[in-house]
Amino acid sequence: MKATARKLQSASDIAVRVDGIDWTQATAELDSQGCAVLKGLLTPDECGALAAMYPDDGHFRSRVVMGRHGFGRGEYKYFSYPLPDLIAELRPALYVHLAGIANRWNEAMGIDIRYPAAHAAFLKRCHEAGQTRPTPLLLQYEAGDFNCLHQDLYGEHVFPLQVAILLSEPGRDFTGGEFVLTEQRPRMQSRAEVVPLSRGDAVAFAVHHRPVQGTRGTYRVNLRHGVSRLRSGHRHTVGVIFHDAK
Repeated sequence: MKATARKLQSASDIAVRVDGIDWTQATAELDSQGCAVLKGLLTPDECGALAAMYPDDGHFRSRVVMGRHGFGRGEYKYFSYPLPDLIAELRPALYVHLAGIANRWNEAMGIDIRYPAAHAAFLKRCHEAGQTRPTPLLLQYEAGDFNCLHQDLYGEHVFPLQVAILLSEPGRDFTGGEFVLTEQRPRMQSRAEVVPLSRGDAVAFAVHHRPVQGTRGTYRVNLRHGVSRLRSGHRHTVGVIFHDAK
């Protein structure tokens, strides 16, 4: 019998695993580059179980075919509540470590918004504003597919960091399909960052903008993310977004 993400989660230690990440290094990379790789966040079995959920619409609230909206090529599905246990535990465990970074960034950029320490409290804020639809999603690509540069902004309340987890193995399951992040800097040319990931690795990154220390003080840079064209095979990714949508 094929294991499911829910059954795997009952014996897992996601919160302990997240706490064991070198957050000092991850924070330094987020501050300097706008992204940080979180190595080995999920096991191969967990990756396989999540990817295997894609054909079962019972797990999802909606399906988006990217080509119909000019988003690129490929498709993705938004999970419905209740989320699979694996995603439901990842979301608050990661948020705890990212909320302090988010608050520090907003302070540096002169933004008054602050985020509570617990994810449940932040979701309550979203839901009170009418943002009640879950945003974690499962993406599926095949040869020729790509995801245009974009930002995942779903309403008034936006958490400024998110996490994407690669569920497929580069070089074995697919070729091409690199995660790409760009920074648009004031009065300068844009900077691109290609993030190397293995199966089970995650990348934490800025959703919209982040502070950069310049010679005349702190300024904002605008970020977008996407996926380059898949040359062959199939690629699955989970996106962990911390705010909900209207």
